[in-house]
Amino acid sequence: MHCYTHVHRWSEMDATTAHDVFRLRQQVFVVEQGDPYDDLDGRDTEPGTVHVVVRDDADEVVGVARVLDEGEEWRIGRVALAPRARGRGLSGPLMTACLEVCEGRPVVLAAQTPLADWYATFGFEVSGPEFLDGSIPHLPMVRPLGAQP
Repeated sequence: MHCYTHVHRWSEMDATTAHDVFRLRQQVFVVEQGDPYDDLDGRDTEPGTVHVVVRDDADEVVGVARVLDEGEEWRIGRVALAPRARGRGLSGPLMTACLEVCEGRPVVLAAQTPLADWYATFGFEVSGPEFLDGSIPHLPMVRPLGAQP
């Protein structure tokens, strides 16, 4: 499976892509992980928010992430891959595309605890104690300015 990453601001995203992004996030976080959360938090439409979308050969959305401009830092979140796309090396290009957006400032994220070592391969370091987001354990992580994978 080949993948193609696309970076979108909300105003540039067509309705079908927006629907597919929300559907994938709901499929992964609510249905698969059983952790209902407020997906429509108002941050998707902020002017500085960037959505990274991974499409497969059939042009279907199989991966998503959201990059928030928080002034002093960037925040990556809502990272999800469709179950059928996992194990095919698509998460690396997704994270690489996110980091390409995040220039000139540190990057933070809340990693699901089992994925902390994977995020560390991109230069992220644990920056605080584990916490529950809903029922899922997370670790706060930061990628300092100038960090290298």
